Amino acid sequence: MSILVIGSVALDSVETPFGKREEILGGSATYFSIAASFFSKVNIVATVGEDFPKRYITLFRNRNIGIEGLSVSPGKTFRWKGRYDYDLNTANTISTHLNVFKDFKPHVPRPLRDSEFVFLANIDPVLQYSVLEQVKRPKLVACDSMNFWIQNKRKDLERLLDKIDILLLNDAEARQFSGESNLIKAAQFIISFGPKAVIIKRGEHGVLYFSKGSHFVAPAYLLESIYDPTGAGDTFAGGMMGFLSKSKKLNESAIRKAIIYGSIMASFTVEDFSVNRLLEISAKDISNRYSHFRKITKFG
Repeated sequence: MSILVIGSVALDSVETPFGKREEILGGSATYFSIAASFFSKVNIVATVGEDFPKRYITLFRNRNIGIEGLSVSPGKTFRWKGRYDYDLNTANTISTHLNVFKDFKPHVPRPLRDSEFVFLANIDPVLQYSVLEQVKRPKLVACDSMNFWIQNKRKDLERLLDKIDILLLNDAEARQFSGESNLIKAAQFIISFGPKAVIIKRGEHGVLYFSKGSHFVAPAYLLESIYDPTGAGDTFAGGMMGFLSKSKKLNESAIRKAIIYGSIMASFTVEDFSVNRLLEISAKDISNRYSHFRKITKFG
């Protein structure tokens, strides 16, 4: 089953207590697509500038990531610069230069409009909604958002929620949207706007999943070395959607297992800067980590 992702492809400059990197490959669609490509064919809809390194285009092609929807626009590529202190859950943005991404209007190529799995990465909810008007009948639509859109485009976000299946937010964003400090109540409030489920990302503290009829708690995978948490949430979404695209049924059992795979993919990402660690691993590495995850969370 093919997956369609709409988001950013960027060049990041990142500093953590464990190192510093300049002009490395980043962006929500990048992390998502590389993680999902371990499971299924992925197609990107995004835009980059004329300065975007050709070696990264080659990288996408080599990972079986479709770039028919990746346009090259006159100007410079979106750039983000950030710093993490020892609390790796919080990114301190130093600068954001949207460049060509400022005028990004997602256009889904006609052959991709039949995509059965759609991920709307963190962009303006108006643009996310425009994508749903272009695709036909996807089996599953998941969507990410952030505090800026909750504060400044709330009505547009509310309209979008009635058209999606799963919303992904971090715990602060869930509290901001709902006005509830309790995450159970926050999730119930969000679901009242129409999505079938909400996933609350809590960094090193794991993931909470809520639907109308159930909830599920998954810890983060324990790691000895964490270098760069950038893109962990998008990698999580890529692993989750990638697994679901291969599942015979989209039921609660499949979603719970997909959440674990998402957590595993995110655990690889944070072990190095950019997507470097994801490019090193194999399907066997993922399987081994999944088996170990089951072992360390088993009880009874």
